[in-house]
Amino acid sequence: MTNNDGAGENGGDNLSAKEEHSKGESLSASSSSINPWQKGKRRIINDKVNNISVATMLRKSRSRWRIFAFLALALAIFALIGRMGLEQNIIEKEHIARIIIEDIITTNAERLEILNEVAENENIKAVIISINSPGGTTAGGEELYEAISNIRKAKPVIATIHELGASAAYMSAIASDRIYARRLSVVGSIGVLYQHIDASKLMQTIGIDLDKVATGPLKAEPDIDEPLEGEVRRSMQELVNDSFDWFVDIVSERRNISRNQTLQLADGRILTGRMALKANLIDDIGSEYEALKWLAEEKNIKDLEIITHYPLPESEFEQIARYIGTKIGSIFGIDPNNPIALDGLISLWQASQ
Repeated sequence: MTNNDGAGENGGDNLSAKEEHSKGESLSASSSSINPWQKGKRRIINDKVNNISVATMLRKSRSRWRIFAFLALALAIFALIGRMGLEQNIIEKEHIARIIIEDIITTNAERLEILNEVAENENIKAVIISINSPGGTTAGGEELYEAISNIRKAKPVIATIHELGASAAYMSAIASDRIYARRLSVVGSIGVLYQHIDASKLMQTIGIDLDKVATGPLKAEPDIDEPLEGEVRRSMQELVNDSFDWFVDIVSERRNISRNQTLQLADGRILTGRMALKANLIDDIGSEYEALKWLAEEKNIKDLEIITHYPLPESEFEQIARYIGTKIGSIFGIDPNNPIALDGLISLWQASQ
């Protein structure tokens, strides 16, 4: 009985295997019997399904960007409203204005507009120019000098130099009525420079030559494939000398120093606050505290709040907008902390850095 049962089971297994094999052959035959037209139809259906999926993803992506754009616009509007409210609060009461000049100096339309408004605002009784800068472009320094001089005609102006007030920053400081600096502040660096890179030997080595057609021998000069010499060098020296002469003249005038004495100090040297005081480049050792004390004693301007006019403090909405802008910039590889590239004549201490 046992043997027969085993044989029966084996027979059943064999039959099952044959049936599965028969089914497999049937499926294979069925699959191979699909003609090319049916395969093409299936491919078209699959492509349509994929296209629908891609279109759905694109619609969702557009919706997300629309929402993001709306939020960015709303933040910009709120920031503008916040800034307008802040400016309105600044204008409405008597106070002392603070203007902060820091980092590299260049021309700045927004800053110039604010300085002109400060000159005309009758609620501003005095101005403190807070300086911490190595200088910048000669045009930027000149712009500040002229704007601060304009303010000085209407109200007292005091400059306070913190760690650094050199070159174009010192040019800005001398427009004030009085200059304070720390004992060990860096002051001076009266001078102008123009920098040129001579890459002619490098370009000869790698076999590159620059050629041009110009209307005159000094057009688009100097070139980096040529040394700075001859007529080109003389023309650039004249440019530097003209700016330097103006710088020396205003230092001599504003600091009440003879031109010869000014020239002795105008070799580009830097001085500490103590040295600058002896050379009459500043008026006293001190900071904003001493500036306020002088205003109280000499101009009877006291017990007034100091409000920063430039740069205007950011509202909460502006801080949020700046944060979002920074994050977006980082996505596209934009570094908000990149240094400014200066072009043209420079009045800057340690320009190579």
